[in-house]
Amino acid sequence: MNMTPETPDGTPPSDTRLARGQRALAAIDGQAGQNVIDALDDIAPDFATYLFEFPFGDIYSRPGLSLRDRELATVAMLAAMGTAQPQLKVHLEAALNVGLSKDEITEVLMQTAVYAGFPAALNGLFAAKEIFAHHPGTAP
Repeated sequence: MNMTPETPDGTPPSDTRLARGQRALAAIDGQAGQNVIDALDDIAPDFATYLFEFPFGDIYSRPGLSLRDRELATVAMLAAMGTAQPQLKVHLEAALNVGLSKDEITEVLMQTAVYAGFPAALNGLFAAKEIFAHHPGTAP
């Protein structure tokens, strides 16, 4: 007899979308990710659950790409959007947390100029400069 309690859908509590998402967010973003979740607590706590479950519990937890590769792609996409500076900064921290170097991040942001334009690349580079100045081991 299985004595492990299960959720209503039959999955063990340690392997729900929410639990996977919480583990992934902690590994990727550390405190920066938790700060985003905490900031939603008084306005949209359900949205915080959705953030845990879909992007981190479903997508980031998939096999096929490393967290490092996923963060490199995320930084490139957020920089190319040009309208997501707060999220870009969180993911720049995450990129450093999962092993990307300052030089690799700078190169992908420079590459943004080719496909998204110089303003997007400049915004990304200035966001990175701000994050690098406060991240251990990356300050000039």
